[in-house]
Amino acid sequence: MTGSARLPAFIGYAFCLVFFTCAVLSGLYFGDISVTWGEIFRILIDRGASLTDEPIKASLIWRIRLPRVLAAAMSGAILASCGVIFQAVLRNPLSEPYTLGVASGASLGAAVAIFFGSQWITPFAFFGSAAALAAVVVLGRRDGDDDISGMILAGVIVGSIMSSGQTLLRAIAGEKLSAMVMWLMGSFAAAGLFDLPVLGIAFLITLLISISFVRELDIMSSGDDGLHLGVEVAKVRMTFLASASLAVSMVVSRFGVIGFVGLVSPHFFRMVFGPSHGRLLTMSSIGGAALLIAADTLAKGLNELPVGVLTVLIGGPVFCFILWRRN
Repeated sequence: MTGSARLPAFIGYAFCLVFFTCAVLSGLYFGDISVTWGEIFRILIDRGASLTDEPIKASLIWRIRLPRVLAAAMSGAILASCGVIFQAVLRNPLSEPYTLGVASGASLGAAVAIFFGSQWITPFAFFGSAAALAAVVVLGRRDGDDDISGMILAGVIVGSIMSSGQTLLRAIAGEKLSAMVMWLMGSFAAAGLFDLPVLGIAFLITLLISISFVRELDIMSSGDDGLHLGVEVAKVRMTFLASASLAVSMVVSRFGVIGFVGLVSPHFFRMVFGPSHGRLLTMSSIGGAALLIAADTLAKGLNELPVGVLTVLIGGPVFCFILWRRN
């Protein structure tokens, strides 16, 4: 879509809010236990009365469905906003939140925890993602500066090494293999209230940093010489990559690898509404949240199919269509 054909920003925000609202309501409505729309609104509006009059359905909404919807929403927002960041600072439209090996590191950490029978899967996964990021930063820096191609190459190498480690563990895992595979495919089935504060903090920090440096994102994505425009490119780039990677690691370490959300959402909104990162970040975040809620709701209806499988099956063809229209 050409620049002259791009739609006004208010249409994008309206679309995002409608899509997000419909996705949230669908996530609260669909499930094994039937709940009417009237009961949902009554439970949400008057929690005290609903807990007394309809305790089972109220507990279902407040303790199971709403936390799951919110966890999916914040995870989708993190993946989408970090996708915008990676594509800007690495100046690569195919970059996504897992480019620097964060997912591979988290997956290896989780696989190690499952292999040794540890219950600390999330801490192990987070440590693995942080270790992967640290290795990429060390390998990707040259003479005190960072190099885009070097960091991408380092991410590929580190990711490949850690993926090989996963493969080795799966090969010798025996009866623990199914648990590893299910975790790697991603799921919100175990999402709860305790997940929300960490996800919320990770998303807010990432969004605040991004909004504070919108001008720098525009400059870096354009390929202009940032030093002549008063931008310390190396320092800003490392700030973005570190904050975004750690935010993504929060999602991956808790819910597994969920692909394509951080790739499809930014591409769609950039193509339709333009490359300005001020609106691209907010639109992509809301759109990514809605997309992941919708995918999780569909996965829940398909006998708890891993949501990562659905995002790839749906996101892959959608991304191909976006690239075809772009060309």
